Amino acid sequence: MAAPSLRYGALALQVTTRSLGSAGTAEDARRQLRANIERLAGMVAASAQLIAHTSGAAPRLVVLPEYALTGSPSPGQFAIWRARAALAPGGPEYEALGRIAQDGALYLAGNAYEADPAFPDLYFQACFIIDPAGAVILRYRRIVSLYSPSPYDVLQRYLDLYGPEALFPVVDTAIGRLAAVASEEILYPEIARCHAMRGAEVLVHSTSEMGSPRPTAKDIAKRARAAENLAYVVSANAAGVSHTPLPAQSTTGMAKIVDYEGRILAAAPGGSESLAAHAEIDLEALRARRRQTGLTNVLVRQPFQAYAASYRSVIFHAAGQLEAGGAAAETATLREAQLRDIERLAGLGLI
Repeated sequence: MAAPSLRYGALALQVTTRSLGSAGTAEDARRQLRANIERLAGMVAASAQLIAHTSGAAPRLVVLPEYALTGSPSPGQFAIWRARAALAPGGPEYEALGRIAQDGALYLAGNAYEADPAFPDLYFQACFIIDPAGAVILRYRRIVSLYSPSPYDVLQRYLDLYGPEALFPVVDTAIGRLAAVASEEILYPEIARCHAMRGAEVLVHSTSEMGSPRPTAKDIAKRARAAENLAYVVSANAAGVSHTPLPAQSTTGMAKIVDYEGRILAAAPGGSESLAAHAEIDLEALRARRRQTGLTNVLVRQPFQAYAASYRSVIFHAAGQLEAGGAAAETATLREAQLRDIERLAGLGLI
């Protein structure tokens, strides 16, 4: 491992997503996916060069938005989107992303749809972190997902294959202990908390969310997750999404870096691609803050064991919704499961 960097630059890169939804064939979609990666390579390199020119040092960490490679999944059978857009671990797309990290001597974080040979009819939404040598050093597969499959939907088999440590991975690097939160999972305090319980200091957050001049739930949650876990949040949003019927810049802005006190250090404006969300990560200050005594050390004071019985006693969203699986599994399967959860919880008087 390279010498630790206790202070370094991070960039939440705000770029436009070109969706694969309009691509004709699976081969067309793959070509566009490769073109999207090539465009990102140029933008990361140019952004890092400009930041180095203006601040004296290139960023050590670059985070890409959710959907940056493919856009959001087309509804329908999961096997179809897998064929069009899912990356193979160790495949050519990850190799191309690895070269971006190598060329920039940086850690590259992002989000992709991913195939897994153990689940041939499904795909997973995976957050990845690639080190400066080009190796994928962290793979976090989104747990909470409404219209796409997740490890939680096949939980027992997933645990049998990969073990519980695969659910909330944290990687110790030369730029700190890193973990990933996917998109709307920023709204679920437990996701970030489970990473913090494993030592995470910097949460990389690839998102594709609605831009608004008013505070949004997701944007507020970024600051909350940072403050309650005494961790940095580096959140990259799209500048817009093209090649869909939706207004292109509905998903825009909100890229930002938040420090461990919940303070916004840098943010990008809506409506345009931007490198404005870059700031310094100060691990030395974070670690000193976590080791202070007093009322405001909200991480160390957590009484986790007092919460445990409540989590064990009530099931809101049951695991294993896709255990039966098969090629017929599709978006509607998960939507129907949510309706059943709502009816059950309403019948128990819990919602």
